[in-house]
Amino acid sequence: MRGNNKLVQNRRDVLTAAGGAGLLALAGCVGTTEENGDDSDDSDGGDGDGDEDAYTIGMVDSLTGSLADFGERNQRAKELALEHVNAVGVGGQELEIIVEDSESESQPGVSAAQKLVNQDNVPFVIGAVGSGVSLSIYESVIEGTDVVQLSQSSTGVGLEDYPGLLRMSPGGATQSAALADIITEDGYDEVAVTYINDEFGESLYDAFEENYEGDIVYDSSHDGEEASYDSLVSQMGGSDAEAWLCITYQQEFATIVNDMYSGGYEPQLYGADSNRGDTVLENTPEGSMDGMKLVEPAAAEEEDHYQEFADAFEAEYDESPTAWSAFAYDCVTTAALSIEAADEFSGEALSEVVRDVTRPDGEEVFSFEEGKEILDDGGTPDDINLQGVSGPIDLDENGDPRGSLQVMEVQNHDYETIEFRES
Repeated sequence: MRGNNKLVQNRRDVLTAAGGAGLLALAGCVGTTEENGDDSDDSDGGDGDGDEDAYTIGMVDSLTGSLADFGERNQRAKELALEHVNAVGVGGQELEIIVEDSESESQPGVSAAQKLVNQDNVPFVIGAVGSGVSLSIYESVIEGTDVVQLSQSSTGVGLEDYPGLLRMSPGGATQSAALADIITEDGYDEVAVTYINDEFGESLYDAFEENYEGDIVYDSSHDGEEASYDSLVSQMGGSDAEAWLCITYQQEFATIVNDMYSGGYEPQLYGADSNRGDTVLENTPEGSMDGMKLVEPAAAEEEDHYQEFADAFEAEYDESPTAWSAFAYDCVTTAALSIEAADEFSGEALSEVVRDVTRPDGEEVFSFEEGKEILDDGGTPDDINLQGVSGPIDLDENGDPRGSLQVMEVQNHDYETIEFRES
């Protein structure tokens, strides 16, 4: 970490009884550091679970709920990233991450973020899965503070209107445009569409509607976690559209597929990234989705540093990572490099450098260690261009990254990548 290494707590006027950084109080920092070789602890930091000799940040993840498949891989990628970062060390210390469960819903997500920011006093929050959850956290907890929020996997189109809400995964408008092109290329000039009734579903549907040149003969939102979607499926079937586009989450999509299959419907299915997951495969009949096409963000699978990441992930967990795993890994690396580059461990200081370490003006680095070497040699954040395992990051003024897309097809009740497209 460059500059004065002393723990800094940038306190605002305390507006609530809850001490610490965050929602209506302060946006400060946690942990302790040494100043000029002095080991004394002058921290009045939080009472969270973090080690006082470590830099402690937070993470809101979907450990349970409809997006738990994403959360499981996020946690594995997070652990791998911590292992790699801490093998080098951040400012002579370790990086720790306190993880809280959003339950894949907005209100528990807000409560999780409030705990991290108000009680644990973290200056940096990774989170969340689900665009609606991420936006709720930003509006209720982060906005108006100096705390940095970097979502590992939120693709809702509307998030680009919140430049303080950073995200590692590209926005869903590119997915919707690609789906519109693919459906047209496949020869379907009519489509029936259903989408989850939240910011993610609505924004991706709006972008699809804008890009699709055919006729949307049926469209309807649906609520989450319903026991049955029989009525919805019947209405989509009654539209006589041969192509169905479902923009929803894994749990809901599995229910839709089962209702579709039991009703004897056999449309050509299309979907967004959130439709895919082991939960869907495990809870739907063999052959019920074969031929379905999905579009989701892609990682830099052809690059050497991605292969190293994938090899390490597979060796540790006996499964291949997904693009979402790569995004979670890159969030941790970006946070660590921001801490290393910042003048002090505070939300204000981290927010000043988090974009800079990913920008294309600097020297390309492919790991935290390579970025740290530039800083140790007297470089600045502007001298670093972090290339994530997910690909070039280049966080822009809206907090959005660059990205590319992969098209997947369900074959023999499994997902196979069939094409890559630039976003």
